[in-house]
Amino acid sequence: MMTTSGEGPGGALSGEETSRLLGLLRDADSVELKLTVPESYQRSAIAALGIDPLDAQMRQVVFFDTPDLALQRLGVVVRARRSQGAADDSVVKLRPVVPTELPADLRRSPAFGVEVDAMPGGYVCSGSLKAKLGTTDVASTVAGERPLRKLFTKEQRAFLARHTTDGPGLDDLVALGPITLLKLRFTPPDYGRRMVAELWFYPDGSRILELSTKCAPGEAFQVAAESRAFLADRGISLSGEQQTKTSTALQYFSQLAAAGPDDTGG
Repeated sequence: MMTTSGEGPGGALSGEETSRLLGLLRDADSVELKLTVPESYQRSAIAALGIDPLDAQMRQVVFFDTPDLALQRLGVVVRARRSQGAADDSVVKLRPVVPTELPADLRRSPAFGVEVDAMPGGYVCSGSLKAKLGTTDVASTVAGERPLRKLFTKEQRAFLARHTTDGPGLDDLVALGPITLLKLRFTPPDYGRRMVAELWFYPDGSRILELSTKCAPGEAFQVAAESRAFLADRGISLSGEQQTKTSTALQYFSQLAAAGPDDTGG
């Protein structure tokens, strides 16, 4: 993953990293500013932001990779998701990417987007190819009732094959998960920007709370500064160790897959 040794928008960067980041922002479609809150501060952060968990949408995410995470090593994430009261969806994501090096036909696709994810400690630019699915497609695929390839469009399968020429194909992948999470979109009245809170529940009892907001690339540094000030004013730490939801889930479920069905713990 292409991350910096300093901080993303709103934080300290070297001149070289700032130049690189500005280049990515210039050609990206959007920016997502993220912060993960340490478990010991999650309850107080939820209270400080006035979040009501009963307003959240329940989701389940399942990843597809080999038990030894061959796709992750190639910078590829294959994921499908169920959402309460909404259609399923799937995504094939590549990271890092350099937007100017992507094929023109891919950039023109309405299903494809380039986003810079920034958090304290680094940033990464990714390209995602998404698809909408039926409301039961993911559950039936995980249950073995329909082939995995049916979760992905022809365009997604070609995108995956293009970036895994020396790696596994769809038929080599196993389901890792699902993992359950709560997602809540909210707009603090004294902040004025929409924020998203995601609380991921890992089977070992651990949790990751991620706070995020999206903005246009040209707004990234200003919105980052405003967001940092808003969160700091509410006593939410900006200096905690950052965790990535996807990497944590992949590592956890790959260990279960490698252990075998008798050792998964249910």
